[in-house]
Amino acid sequence: MESLKRMLIAAAALAMALPGAASAQAPAAAPATASPTAVATAPTAGTAPAIATSATPPAAAAPAPAATVTPAAQAATPVFYKPTPGIGQPTDKITLQPQVTELGKYAAWMNDWVLLPIIGAICLLVLVLLLWAIFRYRRAAHPTPSRTSHNTILEVTWTVLPVLVLLVIAVPSIKLLAAQYDTPKPDLTVKVIGHQWYWSYQYPDDGDFEVVSNILDDAKDKATGQPRQLGVDEHMVVPAGAVVKLIVTSDDVIHSFAVPAFWLKMDAVPGRLNETWFKVDRPGVYYGQCSELCGARHGFMPIAVEVVTPAQFRQWVASKGGTIGGKATSPDATQNSPITNPPAKLNPNATGAGTPTSATENATAVAQPANQAATTN
Repeated sequence: MESLKRMLIAAAALAMALPGAASAQAPAAAPATASPTAVATAPTAGTAPAIATSATPPAAAAPAPAATVTPAAQAATPVFYKPTPGIGQPTDKITLQPQVTELGKYAAWMNDWVLLPIIGAICLLVLVLLLWAIFRYRRAAHPTPSRTSHNTILEVTWTVLPVLVLLVIAVPSIKLLAAQYDTPKPDLTVKVIGHQWYWSYQYPDDGDFEVVSNILDDAKDKATGQPRQLGVDEHMVVPAGAVVKLIVTSDDVIHSFAVPAFWLKMDAVPGRLNETWFKVDRPGVYYGQCSELCGARHGFMPIAVEVVTPAQFRQWVASKGGTIGGKATSPDATQNSPITNPPAKLNPNATGAGTPTSATENATAVAQPANQAATTN
């Protein structure tokens, strides 16, 4: 009887403990079901959308950029030009995109009139030699093989000819390469920063503001007349005819900033500032893409550069809260420094001042009134 009572008490205690254990385990399972929702809703913050998978923790979602433009600000952003089909975007022709910079035009000339003719001539020569060897030295026409193992003239020829070909290619190639890295005096500097997976552009010369550029979906591309998967909500805007220096970097992984119509491609490396430049005279919109495999959404971080007139550029800068030439008018951090700009009584260049300016003499000059007061007392 005593054993039966103990068994009943144990069963009752176990029955009471089971609901409490179930309720204690429920909160631990909640994050697993909430993480896909958090990742899937991340694009609403204005960042590049992340892939929603249950294996991806919430921390893996793309961070929302601090300078993401709100829809109201997007509506107020001036859009000056629409894309021109066949210019500044992929075409259906097997050739380079139409080039709009001097470097690009030179590179297109080199491709069309130096490389392609040389490649064509080499391919034709190899084909002729191959066909000649096949028919001339086939078994029916040449039953007894030649025992020749060396031919000095032939060996010198096939050594010297490739060297001459490389020299012909090297002259315009090195000239083009040197011009790409020889930046003239810039009229505008833009800092390009690659992120996973979007671009941001900073304008330190014009008020030090920043714009964040995210890809648009297909519906918005169609509504705005932009090429599919190349449209963005914010363009990099630069004035026509200006030398634009780009400082390219990244804040996470290696990206690559490339605009084919400018003959422009520069890697964005974390911790490194790479420099390149371009100058475009034709106003319009020109597209590019990240050209370095940078992660899951590498194919969804396009580039759009809008070249506008100087008056339109001033209007755009004002719409972003910047000021043309803002860097030049910014206050100097050393303006009020007692070292670089000492008071008039310690500055020998000031009117009526003749006291010394070294650190020791300045300290002595400042201490003299206090010493005189102590002597008087």
